[in-house]
Amino acid sequence: MLVGGVAHLGNGQVIQNSAIGFDNGKITRVEDASGNVNTDGFTVIQVDGKHVYPGFILPNSQVGLQEVNAIRHMRDFAEEGDFNPNVRSVISYNTDSEYIPTFRYNGVLLAESTPTSGRISGTSSVMEMEGWNWEDAAHTVDMGMHVNWPNRMNSRFDFATFTVIREPNKNYNKQVSELDAYFKDAVAYGASASKVANLKLAAMQRLFDGTQTLFLHASEAKGIVEAVRFAQGNGVKKIVVVTAGSALVVADFLKDNNIGVIIPPTHRLPSRQDSDVYGPYKLPKQLFDAGITVGMSHAGMIGHSRNLPFFAGTAASYGLDKEEALKMITSNTAKLLGIDDRVGTLEVGKDATLFVSEGDALDMRTNILSHAFISGKQITLDYKQQELYERYSRKYGHID
Repeated sequence: MLVGGVAHLGNGQVIQNSAIGFDNGKITRVEDASGNVNTDGFTVIQVDGKHVYPGFILPNSQVGLQEVNAIRHMRDFAEEGDFNPNVRSVISYNTDSEYIPTFRYNGVLLAESTPTSGRISGTSSVMEMEGWNWEDAAHTVDMGMHVNWPNRMNSRFDFATFTVIREPNKNYNKQVSELDAYFKDAVAYGASASKVANLKLAAMQRLFDGTQTLFLHASEAKGIVEAVRFAQGNGVKKIVVVTAGSALVVADFLKDNNIGVIIPPTHRLPSRQDSDVYGPYKLPKQLFDAGITVGMSHAGMIGHSRNLPFFAGTAASYGLDKEEALKMITSNTAKLLGIDDRVGTLEVGKDATLFVSEGDALDMRTNILSHAFISGKQITLDYKQQELYERYSRKYGHID
């Protein structure tokens, strides 16, 4: 039992003096510790003055699928071909990745391992940031299917003028038609009483009964609307859009259709030269004000994913309430990934996936973890970076 900490429950509530007990991997007690607390049967860890959080959740990541990007054999997130719904990221997940310990040291205890290539990339799975093999690390398997919606406009870099040139995608209608035909084939395959086994079409069936989420990656506002209507027209039950500032343009449409959004990090430049340079910092607050359920992810170098809590912290410094910012990397993300019945908040009955920080976990100066638990199991936090810090600190006299 963790006693005395400031508990940020992940649902907007804060208990200033808390007692959080867990047993057999599940949270059994969440209560105010201002009075007498019955600790019978618990091993007590005093965390007075520290902060307790639900484990942060990183969506749309290539963790476990990518190690050294410059080496082809260490990139396992892209399959050949345009239509690969049968690809399962979970069986390629590498639990020995050097990135995983850096994630959990900042409180990122769960991550969605996601394929990226082609028009239909395949299925993603939520993985725990600890385990001997992928079976050990798997939290929720094959929970999402990923579709990359074609762009109406393509961009290319012109080295003659050193500028980005945008050109119409002449194959846009063809690409959409091919995608639509593929989904219709999948619907027909599922409705057929007798059929020859087709692994690709069989892999798509859970989209139509609501047990799997479709993640639509779309970068343009019009493309978002077309992609959502396409999915709805083909009978897809659960839809999440993965996009950036374009979501703000169609916010009313997303809200009316109850579509959540996963956005890239706040620590980036805007995509257009004429955009507000602080636009990425403000976007989470703007989408929140528009009534959209928002989760935060990363983009670019996978090593930057460990900064997920600080992406939320930046959003909080640009007008978003800090507990609402926390929800965007805990309960909101859990809801979008369809795992909110198990994680995302500190509530009785949910997984004991949580951590203790010496200070505010959304501030890189004070997010220093002292304890972390995944499904009730206490995990090791120190790794190579901490080892090197201590080694050279001793050498040069910073510590004894």
